[in-house]
Amino acid sequence: MRILVIGGGAREHALCRSLSLDPEVTALHCAPGNAGIAEVATLHAVDATDGSAVAALAETPQVRADLVVIGPEAPLVAGVADAVRARGIAVFGPSARAAQLEGSKAFAKEVMAAAGVPTARSRLCTTPQEADEALDAFGPPYVVKDDGLAAGKGVVVTGDIEEARAHARACERVVIEEFLDGPEVSLFAVTDGETVVPLQPAQDFKRAYNGDEGPNTGGMGAYSPLPWADPKLVQEIEQTVLQPTVDELRRRGTPFSGLLYAGLAITSRGVRVIEFNARFGDPETQAVLARLRTPLAGLLHASATGGLAGFPPLSWSEEAAVTVVVAARDYPATPRTGDVIEGLDAVARQDAPEAYVLHAGTKRDSKGRVVSAGGRVLSVTATGPGLSGARERAYRALGRIRLDGSHHRTDIAAGAAEQ
Repeated sequence: MRILVIGGGAREHALCRSLSLDPEVTALHCAPGNAGIAEVATLHAVDATDGSAVAALAETPQVRADLVVIGPEAPLVAGVADAVRARGIAVFGPSARAAQLEGSKAFAKEVMAAAGVPTARSRLCTTPQEADEALDAFGPPYVVKDDGLAAGKGVVVTGDIEEARAHARACERVVIEEFLDGPEVSLFAVTDGETVVPLQPAQDFKRAYNGDEGPNTGGMGAYSPLPWADPKLVQEIEQTVLQPTVDELRRRGTPFSGLLYAGLAITSRGVRVIEFNARFGDPETQAVLARLRTPLAGLLHASATGGLAGFPPLSWSEEAAVTVVVAARDYPATPRTGDVIEGLDAVARQDAPEAYVLHAGTKRDSKGRVVSAGGRVLSVTATGPGLSGARERAYRALGRIRLDGSHHRTDIAAGAAEQ
C-alpha cells in the first residue's frame, strides 16, 4: 500500500511512525511534514487546505497513493477529502459536510440533540446581548466556545465574567454552555459511516502549566490507559455517544467516515459530550498509537473503503504510554521560533525504542540544524510497565533535550500513576 499523509504536526508524525512500521506499507509520503517526519517519509510541499493540489499530488507518478490520510481539521472542513475521493482515491477522513461536526459547535449540538446523545445544555449566541443572557443563565464557571475552528484554543473556561464576555465578543458566533464537572476522557473511534471501532481511551492536559493552571492550549501531554476508569466505559460511550452520532449523520445523508473523536466529561450525572472532533487528537494520538499493536494501514484503509464490519478485533499492548509536550518560549501567546533543538540524537541512542521524540513545530535551517517552527515543538512519548514506568522513561528522555526558553508540564499522568 502506498500512503500519503497530509499535515505536519506531532499527530502526523505519530501516524507516519506507525505506518512506517507496518509491513503492508511499501511507500510513505507526507505533505508538508516536518523535520522528524522526514526521517520516515518522503516530504512534499503542498497547501494542505487546497483540495485540488492535494489530489494532484496523490496522483503524481512519484506518490501514486492508494490511500490518503488527512491529519488536521482545517483541510477536512475545507473539503480536501471530497476532492481526493472525486479522483477515485481512498481517503481516511470525513467529507466537508460531515466534518462540520468539528467545524461548527452549533451543528454538533444539533446532531447530538437529534441522536439523543448526552451533552451540556447550551445556547448559540450571535449578539452581545444574547451572550450576556446566556452567561447569566448558566452562571460560573463560564464555558464559552467559538462556533468555528480555533486550533484547539477557541474555548474559554473561567470564573471571570469579564473574561467570558470578552471571548464571546471576539467570536462571530459563540456557543455558551453549562460547566460539566468530573474527569475528562478522550475516546477515538475509527468508522466507515456504519461500523464503529473504538480505540483505547486517553486523557489529555489542556492547561499550559502544572496543576491545570494557565491558559488553554492545544494540549500539553496525554496518557493511556486510564486506570481509574470503569472497565465498561468504552462500551458505554460506544453505545450512547459514538454509534448514535454515526447513525444520525448517515440518516441525514452525510455519512461520517474517518476518525470520530469524542471529548467527554464523566460527570455525577453520567457521561456527557464536551465536544466532537473529526480527526485524531493531538497529543492523545501520540499515546494511543504507542499502544496499538494492530497494523495501522489496514485499519485506516478499511475505514476508507467501508470494510470495518469484517475487520478483526484490535490488539493492544499491556504497557502504558505517556506523552509530554515541549512548548516554545511564550506559548500559547506568541511563541518564539528559530531556536536550535539539541539532544535529539541522544534520545535516539539512549532511550529508544521505549522512548522517542515526535516532532510538531520543527524544521531544518540553512545549516541543517533542527530548529523550532511553532508553539508546540516536540512530543516526547514513552511506553513502560504502568504509568509510573512510562512517566519515568518519558521525563528521562525529555531531560536530554535542550531548547532555549522552552517549557513543559512535569505532572503529566502523575495523579493517575498513583492509582
